[in-house]
This record gives sequence, structure tokens and C-alpha cells, in this order.
Amino acid sequence: MDALQSLLDGFSAALVPANLLYAALGVLIGTAVGVLPGIGTSLSVALLLPLTYSLEPTAAFIMFTGIFYGGAYGGSTTAILLNTPGESSTVVTAIEGNLMAKRGLGAQALATAAIGSFIAGTIGSSLLVVSAAPLAELALGLGAPEYFAIMVLAFVSVAAVLGASRLRGFASLGLGLTIGMVGLDPQTGAQRLTFGVPQLIDGLDIVLVAVGVFAVGEALWVVSRRSAPARPIPVGRPWLSRDEVGRSWGPWLRGTALGFPFGAIPAGGAEIPTFLSYVTERKLSRRPEEFGKGAIEGVAGPEAANNSSAAGSIASMLTLGLPTSATTAVMLAAFTSYGIQPGPQLLESQPALVWTLIASLFIGNTMLLLINLPLAPMWAKLLRIPRPYLFASILFFAVLGTYAVNAQPLDIAFMLSIGVLGFVMRKFGMPTLPLVIGVILGPRAEVQLRRALQISDGDFTVLVSSPFTVVLYVGLAVLVAWPALVRALRHRSREAISG
Repeated sequence: MDALQSLLDGFSAALVPANLLYAALGVLIGTAVGVLPGIGTSLSVALLLPLTYSLEPTAAFIMFTGIFYGGAYGGSTTAILLNTPGESSTVVTAIEGNLMAKRGLGAQALATAAIGSFIAGTIGSSLLVVSAAPLAELALGLGAPEYFAIMVLAFVSVAAVLGASRLRGFASLGLGLTIGMVGLDPQTGAQRLTFGVPQLIDGLDIVLVAVGVFAVGEALWVVSRRSAPARPIPVGRPWLSRDEVGRSWGPWLRGTALGFPFGAIPAGGAEIPTFLSYVTERKLSRRPEEFGKGAIEGVAGPEAANNSSAAGSIASMLTLGLPTSATTAVMLAAFTSYGIQPGPQLLESQPALVWTLIASLFIGNTMLLLINLPLAPMWAKLLRIPRPYLFASILFFAVLGTYAVNAQPLDIAFMLSIGVLGFVMRKFGMPTLPLVIGVILGPRAEVQLRRALQISDGDFTVLVSSPFTVVLYVGLAVLVAWPALVRALRHRSREAISG
């Protein structure tokens, strides 16, 4: 009851007109920067940080959380319509979302993403109220072997499930892991695969890789098939049918359940739960044949996981003072600049600020739905722009966003080179998502593996030293062996019938 009363007090403060204005401003800025590839919510919060010093802390953080939630949704717009993820966490949304858009279901895909974001954000914010501290305590109990096992699960799941060939999937994953190794060794500081280029010392930014593979690769692929007549793509209806809602509600809830705990752990972030959500929905779907052609479940689940993860990362920042994403890291710096220290004592030292901030999550999430759901048909009309203009715009924003990451002109050359690689992979039927997940999670997995081996003095049995890791690896073995077992059982049943 104390939490509920505190939340009601938070709503009374967050619903002040000035705070509502800051929430709306944050949501609009977040949606806009989510649409632009490469800008990102963390960069937006960092750029706005000096401008908010004159504001009260409550108003500043209300705007920051609006940017965070808006960016989590905004990146899905271009991911769905143009196959250009604005955020690394919307990479998975592009897989089925863009295929839906090409089938004339762009508005439905955007509506699914908006509703899923609203549901996941609302449930995630509610979980933040009642269970932030227990979840953070659980996360502290996981060690390096557990984090490494989680990442191996993501690697194998995506590489084994996507594409027509497992060999091509693992080859794509290998390319991603190789690209992820570019830069400095995290322990020794030795340069790896930099070829004497100083700009590669810090590695290749994931936004650069994602924009190159998806945006540039898609543009080159379409240009290479320019002889194919362009068909007019219908916008689609601005609402979901009963069947579409029925197919989406399960993924919405499962994505929410995956996203929140992963957002709260240091090795989490939105990338892992969105990948796992996609794999889960592909396995559980009653219409698996639609995956790879534009399945609505492949949009609903990852988008819910994305927004729920945002709530989880805020929970970890507030209760532990532990940022689990780039955006919450910048927000933590903002707390420090105001002389406020997030952590277990924050609820006691700054209860009004914390509960107003949590209440603003509910308000900003509702604003996102009210703003973006009616605009879905308008956004979908982007697909009616003539292809030369459309892809010229994509390349323009890809170059702009890539340059904005580090302000290095050479990054543009790297992005274009990776775009050519994405085009070649697509031409030869290699899935691109394993490459991206290898780049994102490869360095993290290496750090956790080395940390585990350091703790155990090089004893590899530490990787299976807990029930949690054993369960994950057994699940992986079943996942990898399952198709062979099914084929063997079918062959045996045929022999029995023929015999």
C-alpha cells in the first residue's frame, strides 16, 4: 500500500502542466532520434544534458525518460518501413516488420509495435514499482559464467534458427564475431585487426555496422534488381483485425517477460531479449511458414521486449546505481551532476523525485501510443515515395547518422564497405542477423569468458558450475540436435510403415 500511495503522489506531481510538457517534449525528441539511424537516445540525452542544468531535477529526468521510451519505439519506424534500424535494439524488428511493409501491411506492423510498446512499457513500469529491488538483487547473484551462457544461447539460437542453412547462419555469426574483435584487446590492450588504422583502435560501432548491413545493403540489393517492376504498395488499414490481435497478445506478454529482467542485469540491454523473443515466437508460432515472409508475431514480441527492457534498465539504475545501457549511463551522470546518488538509499533520500519519475514513465508511455498509433498510416505512406528518392534519402540519413556517431569521415567508408558485405551476403543467401548479433554480443561474451576463467585460474569447468548454466547448455544441445532427432524419428516411422 505504501508503494501505491507513493505512486499516486508521484502522479499528482507528474501531471502538473509543466511536467506534462517536458514529458511530451521528451517523447517527441526520442521518437525523432529513434527514426534517425546513428543518432541514438544516449547521444540525445548527452547533448541535452548541459541545457537542462537550469531545470529542476524532476523536470529534467521526466524529459530524459521520455526520450528513452520514445527512442525505444522510434527506431522501429524506419526498421519496419525502410529496413533501416534507428537503434541496435530494433534490428530484430526489421526482419519481419519490413517484410510486412512490403506486403502492404506497414500500418499494421507499426500499430503492432506501438501497442506492444505501450503494453510492455506499462507492465514494465508496474514491475518497476513492485519488484525492482528483488530483480536487481537476483541480477547481482549471477556471475560471469551465467552471463557467458546467456550470450552463447543468443549466438546459437539465432544462427541455428535463421536462414535456410545452419552452415550459412554460423558463417554469418563468425563474420560478426570477427568484426566484433576489431580494436583493442579488453585485457592486454593489444591492437587486433586494426591493420595500422588509428580509427579502428576503438572498434566499429554497432550502429555503423547495423546501418551498413541493413540500409546500404538493402539499397544495393534493390538497385541490383532494378529491372524488376516496382509494384505500388498499399498503405494498409490503420487498425488491427481480431485475428492480428489474437496472434499478437501472446508475443506481447512473452516479450515483456523476457525484456524486463534482461534490462535489469549488467550484461543485458535490449539486444539479447529481442533476439530471444524472435526465436521464441518463431518456435511457438502456429504459422511458422509466415516467418521470413512477414509474420506479425516477429514484430510484436521483439518490440515488447525492447520497451520492457527500457523499464528494467531504469529499475537497475535507480535501485543499484548500476547503468545497464548507454542511455542510463548518461542519466546516471545527470543524477551525479545534480548531487544525487542513485542506489538503495535513493528511495529514502529522494522519494518525491523517484516516484514522480516512475509515474512519468506511465504518462510518457501513454503519450507514445496516442501520438504514434494515429500516425501509422501516414508513416506507411513513406513506401509510396519513388524508389530513387527513397533510397537516396536512406543513404543520406545513413551517412548522416554514421558520421554523427564519432564525427569521423572514415566511418562512412567503413559503413559503405559493410554495406557491400551485406549485399554480398544477401545475394548468396546468408542471413545478416547472426552477423549483427556477433558484433553486438561478441565483445561482451569475450569479457565474461575471460573473467570467468580468471576467477577459476583457467579451469573451464567453471562454465558449467551452476544449475543455471547447466540448464542453459542442455537447452542449447536440445535446440541444436532437435532437427536431426525429428528427421531420425520420421525416417524410422517410414521404415516401420513400409516394413
